[in-house]
Amino acid sequence: MSREATIQRLLDAFDRGDYIDELARRVSYRTESQVPSSAGELHRYLAEEIGPELERMGYVVAIHDNPVPGGGPFLIGRRIEDPALPTVLTYGHGDVVRGLEGHWDEGRDPWTLEIVGERVYGRGVVDNKGQHTVNMRALRAVIETRGRLGFNSVFMMETSEEIGSIGIHEFCRAHADALAGDLLVASDGPRLGRDSPTLWLGTRGALNLELTVDLRAGGHHSGNWGGLLSNPGIILANAIAAIVDRRGHVKAREILPESIPNSVRASLGGVEVDPGEGGPEIDPNWGEPGLTPAERVFAWNTFEVLAFVTGNPDNPVNAIPPKATAHCQIRYTTDRDPSTFVPALRRFLDQQGFPEVEVRAAPGRAAWGATRMDPELPWVRKVAASIERTLGRRPAVIPSLGGSLPNDAFADLLGLVTIYVPHSYPGCSQHAPNEHGLLPLFREGLAMMGGVFWDLGEAA
Repeated sequence: MSREATIQRLLDAFDRGDYIDELARRVSYRTESQVPSSAGELHRYLAEEIGPELERMGYVVAIHDNPVPGGGPFLIGRRIEDPALPTVLTYGHGDVVRGLEGHWDEGRDPWTLEIVGERVYGRGVVDNKGQHTVNMRALRAVIETRGRLGFNSVFMMETSEEIGSIGIHEFCRAHADALAGDLLVASDGPRLGRDSPTLWLGTRGALNLELTVDLRAGGHHSGNWGGLLSNPGIILANAIAAIVDRRGHVKAREILPESIPNSVRASLGGVEVDPGEGGPEIDPNWGEPGLTPAERVFAWNTFEVLAFVTGNPDNPVNAIPPKATAHCQIRYTTDRDPSTFVPALRRFLDQQGFPEVEVRAAPGRAAWGATRMDPELPWVRKVAASIERTLGRRPAVIPSLGGSLPNDAFADLLGLVTIYVPHSYPGCSQHAPNEHGLLPLFREGLAMMGGVFWDLGEAA
């Protein structure tokens, strides 16, 4: 009955192929939350795959409908060993993005796991089925080795993360007692680099915006009216150029932090952003001048143009279009209140002479708030020390992930310390054809999490 025995149990099972067999079965569920007809698959994944496994581990499991129409179901599994012990919440999502059949290399089927060298291909392999499978197997190994976890465990799974985690805030409010705890330990997203074990403690927030110039009822012949009628596409392009220049430097300063806190800057010192094999080359002169790449993506706000439409791009005609729309996004840290962004842009555009540009939050898009934890919190130090003990090297500790997750539901609504231990890497093709994980990282992830959950029980 030891920590080493728990880790060895996990590694032996991995080497036998048990982890891959389990993951292959889970990947075969077509849990595409972006496809409405897949609603039944989302429920099946929880009812047939996740729920029974948790019950075999001694959890009491309940599946709940989403409180918001259009969202997939939730699962809560509870294993309460002693109410006096700390409670650790583990989160995962069972839904995936569209499979994109026909676009994978070598004719691969996204719903059939395939191993090529050290790569494991399949939709959901890293986002998020492979990652929550690592954590479930690590919890089970501790129970089987020690006979108990040594802490109370709550396992929560949602099935709408890929469509903005519809209903998660309402669900957490409604089930706050069942989800109450001290610490969140979950896995999502990539490490900093393939060989860099990483802890994320929060996320940047994401606010999607629509910028629109709507001038008249219909288009007018560009020969007869060109030079007489203002062109909404040109006006909107210039408005965007006023907000952010050609090098990504945001000139609407009210949507940016005033500065990076010293503790955050210190935690990012020496952190390198590794695009990974096949990843894009980082543009050294893009974004806020004077910041390192790590500071730009983990500690600063950005304004991005996601799509721009005017006229009919698929079938252009000789007409001045009546309307232009740009879909934009602000990724932001905890240093600015997102409720101020739309009014700030409105003031800025008025000052720059663009009163005809309408600015509004994109309708129907869930908003994930920004969160950030202090790297010196005791729970963070415990988890980092556990990983260092297992691997012999200390993980990078990043106060907030550059991307976004519904972490504000856990950090703000439930009041938990939040720690993410990712088991993927930047070049994993997440959300694209050829999504894949790496066998060495899954194996290492099992060892890490076996050690983490064992040590949390010892600490408790």
